[in-house]
Formats: sequence, C-alpha cells, structure tokens
Amino acid sequence: MKRLLPIIVLLFVAVQYAGAQNFPSQVWHDGTIYLTSGDVYKGKVKYDMEKNIVQVQQDGVHTYNSSSISRFEIFDEFYGGMRSFYSLPYDVNNNNYEVPIFFELLTEGEDITLLCREYITTDTRNMGMYSMYMSPMYGPPMSTTNKLAFDYFFLTDGKIVEYSQKRKDLLGYMEDREDEVKLYIRKNRLDCDRRGDLLRITAYYNQLKDQ
Repeated sequence: MKRLLPIIVLLFVAVQYAGAQNFPSQVWHDGTIYLTSGDVYKGKVKYDMEKNIVQVQQDGVHTYNSSSISRFEIFDEFYGGMRSFYSLPYDVNNNNYEVPIFFELLTEGEDITLLCREYITTDTRNMGMYSMYMSPMYGPPMSTTNKLAFDYFFLTDGKIVEYSQKRKDLLGYMEDREDEVKLYIRKNRLDCDRRGDLLRITAYYNQLKDQ
C-alpha cells in the first residue's frame, strides 16, 4: 500500500494540472473590437464563442454580443499571431432563421472561405501503463483532460455550410480542381480534419483558382 500511495498521488496531481490548463478563450489578449455602430475599442480582449460575447477592458470591463460587433481581432500568444473573428448570420438550429454568431477567419478566397468555431471538449481515457498498480475492484484509473477542438465551415456562394471533416466532402467543394488538390494532399501528407492542414488545402485551392 505504501508503494501505491505515491503513484496515486502523482496521478491525481497530473489530472488536476491537466484540468487547470488555460485555453485561448479563457485569457485576456491584446486586441481590437469593431462595433456595428462604427465605434472601435482597443484593449485587453476576452471572447466566449459559446455565448457569442466579447469583453474588452477599457475604463472597466465592457461586454458586447455578436449582434453589436461586426468583427474583432486579437494577438494570440497561444498561436503566436493575429486572429480575426467576424460576426456572420448563420442558421444555428436549422429552422430557416439566421442569427449573427462569431466565426474565426482562417483563409479567404473568391470562391471559398474557410471559417471555424472553437470549443473545449473533455477527453477521458484509461491511464494505460498505470493500470497494473490498481486493484481489480476499482479498475484502471481514468485520465480526464480538456482539449481544444474546432468545427469548420465553408463560406461559398454567399452561404455558410458546416464541413463534416470528411475527405470526400472536402473534395466535393473543390471538385473543379479535385485531381490537383488530391495530389497536393497526398504529396504533403495532409489530413482533412486538422486546422493547419485544412487551412493549407483551402489556401492551395484558392491559389489554383486565381491562376
């Protein structure tokens, strides 16, 4: 039992540390917000994609929703660069009624524009190698961590559609240059459901269209 105690304590600390991780939406960034009224505010900016609100520190903390903001920009130290978000009309509940919500702009083109919305999800899995130390009565310990995930959208022909993150659907949006896009994906070993890879694929398609 004395040998098990330090291991259990370390596992508990590891899980607690993972759960305490900060994500981009949970911290303040240097940024600028642009209101639909034409007013512009600079300061420390914090956003909430789930509630579609943005806060800015300027003579106090002010909160604005996606109906009153046209766009906002932040310098994100997590990603090491500027990120731009736009408030765009979208049919959230598939009831033919659009409301403005925030989308992050990843890459823009005349034919197709890649957008995304981030969210925090919980990943629960067995602790694997540590299961040998646990009593059969309780089973292997579970590790619960939060991670950042994304839903992707394409803006094409003036309409925003959610991307299924499946290769065949991606190529369907790019069917007029499908062979070239498929070759580019294969040569660069890109995945169709990863943020950076999907951005590269979409930018490459737009580049082909501009030629």
